[in-house]
Amino acid sequence: MSDGQKLNVAVLQMDIAIGEPETNFAKLAQLLERAVSGPRKPDLIVFPEMWNTGYALDRIRDIADREGERTREFVSAFCRKHGVNVVAGSVAELNGDRVRNTIYAFDRAGTRIGDYSKIHLFRLMDEEKYLHAGDRVGELSVDGVPAGMMICYDIRFPELTRKLALGGAKLLIVPAEWPHPRLHHWRTLLTARAIENQMYVVACNRVGTSGTTSFFGHSMVVDPWGEIVAEGGEEEAILTAELDMAVVDQVRRTIPVFADRRPELY
Repeated sequence: MSDGQKLNVAVLQMDIAIGEPETNFAKLAQLLERAVSGPRKPDLIVFPEMWNTGYALDRIRDIADREGERTREFVSAFCRKHGVNVVAGSVAELNGDRVRNTIYAFDRAGTRIGDYSKIHLFRLMDEEKYLHAGDRVGELSVDGVPAGMMICYDIRFPELTRKLALGGAKLLIVPAEWPHPRLHHWRTLLTARAIENQMYVVACNRVGTSGTTSFFGHSMVVDPWGEIVAEGGEEEAILTAELDMAVVDQVRRTIPVFADRRPELY
């Protein structure tokens, strides 16, 4: 990776039909084609959390993607066809008798370069009753850029982002289904994670409603200074931004947070 490397990202802020994988796969296919047919082809595309099923937890075993096979084949083929990297949001994935909330990531050749299962399950949506938590952090490299993956509720745990940053991550990718009324939390936490770890944050949230819960979108790209360089509204949209990775190194040189840490005291 050169110091001046730039990544063009496309964030697919979509509505999700709860419990209807066929509808969601069809919608995602349309959004993906739109994303690669724009004036500037993305280097990286990101989806929201649990886009295949939504939070249909009461029947999640029946509709989850068995071993992620459908998702992996679908996204891998798209990456090979269009030569793009994809962090495929997260899906409900059935392995044995356990369902996990899992991200799959692929490179331009369609090769899987990373996966991550959500490690912090969100009790307010009963995740812990239906889903099995992951047991490792999510790390990958996107065109040579070291990156980390987290899912939704994970951003409330600053230790996780710091662990990824200490491991070399310069980019954090966050698929989510973050609902009203906590828009202020969403914007503040994402900005804080970018500032304190001096990295880019690319977060993709869903829109629409699921039962009595409504989701506000506001997908965001935040730079290492904590400036919001792109933000969606509350409707379906494809958000685009350019990440200049040289800015990460510049910020880390200007304010040497990592060198000034005192981990022996905390």
